[in-house]
Amino acid sequence: MHLKQSRTYHDPLHGAIALDRHEPVEQLLIQLIDTPEFQRLRRVRQLGTASLTFHGAESSRFTHSLGVMELTRRAFDLLASRHPGLQPHRATVLAAALLHDIGHGPFSHTAEEIFKTHHEYWTRRIIRESPHLQPLLANFDPKLVSEIESVYTHQHPVPLIWQLVSSQLDCDRLDYLMRDSYFTGASYGYLDLDRIVQSMDIDTDGNLVVSRKGQTAIEHYLLVRYFMYAQVYNHPKNLAATWILQQAFQRAKDCFDRGELDADATVTAWLQNPDPGLSLSDYLAADDIVFTYHLQRWQRHDDRWLADLCQRFIHRRLLKGRDVSNMSEGDRADLLARTQAKVLQLGYAPEIYCGLSQSQNRGYTLYQRGIKLWIDGHPVDLNSVSPIVEPLTHTHQRTWLLHPPEIAAWLDEHLSQGAYTVVP
Repeated sequence: MHLKQSRTYHDPLHGAIALDRHEPVEQLLIQLIDTPEFQRLRRVRQLGTASLTFHGAESSRFTHSLGVMELTRRAFDLLASRHPGLQPHRATVLAAALLHDIGHGPFSHTAEEIFKTHHEYWTRRIIRESPHLQPLLANFDPKLVSEIESVYTHQHPVPLIWQLVSSQLDCDRLDYLMRDSYFTGASYGYLDLDRIVQSMDIDTDGNLVVSRKGQTAIEHYLLVRYFMYAQVYNHPKNLAATWILQQAFQRAKDCFDRGELDADATVTAWLQNPDPGLSLSDYLAADDIVFTYHLQRWQRHDDRWLADLCQRFIHRRLLKGRDVSNMSEGDRADLLARTQAKVLQLGYAPEIYCGLSQSQNRGYTLYQRGIKLWIDGHPVDLNSVSPIVEPLTHTHQRTWLLHPPEIAAWLDEHLSQGAYTVVP
């Protein structure tokens, strides 16, 4: 039997992503994709709990990782055609792009908030210890694992190689902004991707730079990132869903510690062992399906609060979010205390059903050198030449009071009395 020359993945954003089996690097990518560790990403939603807010947000870390690999291949191959000395790093940058999110746990970033895990740590551990991934990488090149790690730790001797994967202008961000916009139905995420990729280049020190002709496309990319954080990632319903999930798993842990909770071996390990105490096998056994199954089961638990929290998450009966960003810190604390007292009167546990949740948004930072334009033979920070980017460097913080919907009318009336000072 003869294998087809190429493996093709049909992507809604990038079209046909075709990998050539007869090209050694691309054959390695196919083998990596076929491992159980990478296939697990099909069962981890890209946007965590955001599907409870944006019903189309069902895409997975699998689809995103393929997209990042494809964008990285496109950008790297163009740069390598201009600078042939880059070619020996092709396996490193493409494998690093493909595997960059392989360490994500259930509900993606939401699990990191709940269990205090760090997907970057688990990504490095998986590529070092996985019985499926590690041999593939080592057989291709004994140094490949360490070279991929140098991308994730920003230590690769050619900065461009890690900057294509992790920087202020990387293929990870380009893909997730476009992909998340597409699947949430937000209209912000159409990027001039051709212009951005064509404008990429490398300076004399091996760093990623952008030609002046790409400035407008980069400015638009940063505005898209700002809007996506403001309107999608930090949406109050996302914060409320995360809060409910955090409270549910904390309550589950309390019940488990008292010997009052049943869970399978995987969830038992997650409840018992704080990160990084989990074994690699227990970490990899967890995904959205496993955790959601337990939330389904615990809806009928004898513990009132655990059952209610699970029902709220499963049936999307979330808390409400009230924007209190313009209040002073003291007024927020007072309002929270009064709200908790009201919630207690209704028979709820106030520390579970009320809280303050904060979100921060900044469209541009100097993280990892920022974004450099190549002007007259020198790298110049985008912020210094763009009137659009400077305002995006300021941090915008919002604070939300989360509360049960039943007290919304009471809260409206209480706030209408004007007892609180509004901060300009």
